[in-house]
Amino acid sequence: MWEQLLDRLFAATIRRGSLTMTTHTGETKRFGPGGEPDISIRVSDPDFAAKLLKNPDLALGEGYMDGTLEIEGDDLYGLLTLAIVNVRGGGYGTWWMKALMEAQSRLRGLIQRNTIGRSRANVAHHYDLSGGLYDLFLDEDRQYSCAYFQRPDMSLEAAQLAKKRHIAKKLLIEPGMSVLDIGCGWGGMALTLAREFGARVTGVTLSEEQHRIAKDRARAAGLDDRIDIRLQDYRHVPETFDRIVSVGMFEHVGRKHFSEYFETVHDRLSPNGIALIHTIGRTARPRTISPWIDKYIFPGGYIPGLSEIMGAVEGTGLYPTDVEVWRLHYAETLKAWHDRFMARRDEAVALYDERFARMWRYYFVASELTFRLDDQCVFQLQLAHDQAAVPLTRDYLYDEEKPAPLRHAAE
Repeated sequence: MWEQLLDRLFAATIRRGSLTMTTHTGETKRFGPGGEPDISIRVSDPDFAAKLLKNPDLALGEGYMDGTLEIEGDDLYGLLTLAIVNVRGGGYGTWWMKALMEAQSRLRGLIQRNTIGRSRANVAHHYDLSGGLYDLFLDEDRQYSCAYFQRPDMSLEAAQLAKKRHIAKKLLIEPGMSVLDIGCGWGGMALTLAREFGARVTGVTLSEEQHRIAKDRARAAGLDDRIDIRLQDYRHVPETFDRIVSVGMFEHVGRKHFSEYFETVHDRLSPNGIALIHTIGRTARPRTISPWIDKYIFPGGYIPGLSEIMGAVEGTGLYPTDVEVWRLHYAETLKAWHDRFMARRDEAVALYDERFARMWRYYFVASELTFRLDDQCVFQLQLAHDQAAVPLTRDYLYDEEKPAPLRHAAE
């Protein structure tokens, strides 16, 4: 029964390209009108059809990880391209699969709760892995978020530095200003803001590994008097700050905690302050995160739509002074990470095992193609209590000389 249902699903869904599948019994079937991508797979798991019909995203990723789904030429890019171009936007070809996906999406959205305790456990799942793993693919500054490719020929290191400087310009930082870095990672942003812009930075993280490394880096740079790295939940920070920055952390907040997050930003930001929130987002209607990503990579994560983000901002009274959309920058970042990882894949296997290495390759490729072919992008939100806290135009981001912020006439 399951095999027949899967045949019907593939026949109705694959409207671009073609898929040749050899089942565990040795039977070969072909789906799709032809053309590219033209992908051939071999399935050795007798339960693959049932698993795919119950949860296609999870079954596809687990099949690749476990080696029970083999792709001719190991063309993972081709297989995931075939999947995305045919199902993006919920385009499953049968009514019952559409209904199942909608039901699962609603259920996952209802149960997602990132309490302080759960947030700590979720962070540890990903960020407390061996530091040697991240050395395999990150730039020297360990920037684990979207780079900013001002030119297509930029190296990953140059693009990550450009990202930090672009954010610093949006923050209009002056020497001596206090900055709260929510989700400070391994301390790269804090180091740049302190070293290049003279800021006093308080960074918070829930990862013990990141906390240790970030403190060591600040000490080694001779900046530990201007950088305070804390193992602390952002909701427990008591002070107010001239500036707040948060890069790649909002995705871990959880939909039910959006209002709490922006209320905290509101309360921790000084009256004349500026905040910059950099997050992955969706350009289409909101939906829940990939079940495979949630299980294996970022438990508790959620990719918001702009409507969800701004709905939470509106409830705080913060003024959105700028919203910028980065489209393909993360696709290029992930491609660079994938290529670096694959060049040192044997080291990843030695650190963990073959299944782990296949899992991380799947994560890189699936994520890259979601940014390249589907509805994911990066949003940068500049927020303030006072709409006159920043210049009227974006010219200051691209001029060598940064103009002073506008002030009310009464001042």
